[in-house]
Amino acid sequence: MHPAAGVEQLRALFDIPLDTTPRDAVAVLAELVEAAKPGLSATTAPGFLSWVIGGSHPAGVAADWLTSAWGQNAAIYQCAPSAAVAEEVASKWLLELLTLPSDCSVGFTTGATMAAFTCLSTARLAIFDRLGIRIEGCGLAGAPPMEIFIGEDAHVTNFAALRYLGFGSDHIRRIACNDAGTFELPALASAMEDSTAAAKIVIGQAGQMISGAFDDLTALSRLCREHRAWLHVDGAFGMWVRASERLRYLAQGAELADSWSVDGHKWLQLPYDCGFAITRHAQYHRRAMTMDASYLTRDERDGRHPSDYVPELSRRARGFPAWVMMQVLGRDGVGQMVERHCAAASALAARIAGIDGVELCHEATINQLALRFTGLDDAQGDALTRTMTDRLNATGRHFLKTALWRGRTIMRVSIMGHETDAEAVVGLARDIEALCREHAAAANAPLPATIET
Repeated sequence: MHPAAGVEQLRALFDIPLDTTPRDAVAVLAELVEAAKPGLSATTAPGFLSWVIGGSHPAGVAADWLTSAWGQNAAIYQCAPSAAVAEEVASKWLLELLTLPSDCSVGFTTGATMAAFTCLSTARLAIFDRLGIRIEGCGLAGAPPMEIFIGEDAHVTNFAALRYLGFGSDHIRRIACNDAGTFELPALASAMEDSTAAAKIVIGQAGQMISGAFDDLTALSRLCREHRAWLHVDGAFGMWVRASERLRYLAQGAELADSWSVDGHKWLQLPYDCGFAITRHAQYHRRAMTMDASYLTRDERDGRHPSDYVPELSRRARGFPAWVMMQVLGRDGVGQMVERHCAAASALAARIAGIDGVELCHEATINQLALRFTGLDDAQGDALTRTMTDRLNATGRHFLKTALWRGRTIMRVSIMGHETDAEAVVGLARDIEALCREHAAAANAPLPATIET
C-alpha cells in the first residue's frame, strides 16, 4: 500500500550513468519498472483513503494511452481536429452533469490549481473591464486596488493561484470560518461592507478539504450581487455532488456563481492530469487566455480552439479521456458513485461514534472524515493520533495520513477511489476498534462495547 523504499534507495535505483550511445528501448523500460516499483503508492487501491484523489479508472487510462500514442497537440483546431471536437462535446456533457448553464465556457487544465488560476484571471479581466479599465493595455499598474475575500480554511491552491496572478497578502481578506471550515457569513458581509475597493472577488467552497462542508452558495451569490463582486467556487471535488439528485441540494446555488474550478481526477476518475476551468463569461475567458500568432492558423470554418481557454499552447489532448469516462459512467453512474462514497463515509462515522477512544471532529457531510484518537490532553491526543495512523498503515490494508485541524492533529479519511467500497470502510472501522481496545487494555481502562459487524 505504501512505498517500500526510502529516498536514498530510490536515488540509487534511478541515478544510473547516462549512456553516450542509444540503448534498447525495451531494456530501458524494464529498468524503469524495477526502479519505480519500490517507490509507488497504491493510489488506485480500495484502501487508499488519505487524499481526495480518484482511482484512475481503467477506461480513462486506456483513453490516456491512446492520447499519448496519437501524440496530438490540442492547441488549435487545425493542429488536432478530433481532439478539439472531443473536448467541445465533453464540455457540453460536463455542464449537463454539473447542472450548470449550457452557455458556460470550459477550459481543460492540468488540475484545479490551474483551473482556479484561469478562472481568477478571467475574473480580474472582467471586473476591471466593467470599471472601464482595459488591463490588456494599462496593465495592473494602471488599475485600482482589488480585494479578494476568501475563508481562512480555504484550500491552499486558491492562495497559490492568487499569488501567481500577482495578488499579495494586502489584497487578500481572510475571513473567519465556522467549525466546518466555511465562511462565517456575517463576518464576510461586514468585511465587504467595510471595503472601499471597487473591484472585488469572493472565493467560496463546494466541499471543504477537511470537513467536506459547503458554503451557503445562494447567500454568497446574493452578497456578491449587492457588491458587484465576482463569485468563484472552488468545487474541486464537491461540485460533483450536483451529478446526484439526492445530494445536489448540498451545492444549491452553485449555478449562480461566475466561475468554478473542478478536478477531473476526482469523482470522474480520470487519470492525471485533468481539471476544468468553467466560467459563465466566455468572452472574458477567451480574452484572458487566447494566444494568437500568424503561424497559429485559424479559419472561420474551424471548430473550437482548446488553447483559447487555458494558459497553455503545447498541451495534452485531455478531451479524449474525459469523453470516454463520461460515456463509460454515464449521468447516473457518476451520481451513484458519489452517493456510494458518501454513504460509506456516513456508515464509517456511525461506527466510529460507538467506539471509545476515538472521536469525529465534524459532521459527515459527504465523503470526508476527520478522526482523532483521544488522550488525557491535546498533546497526548496528537501523539496518539499519529501513532494510531502509523499502526493502521502498518497493516498494509490502508493508506492514511494526518493533518492539522483547529490546531490539533487529526487523521483524514477521504473516500474517493472508484474501487473503494463498503468492505474497505468496514475493514478500517474494525481495525480502529481493535486498536482502541488494545490501547484501553494497555492503559488498564474500561474496554469499549463490541461493535456489531
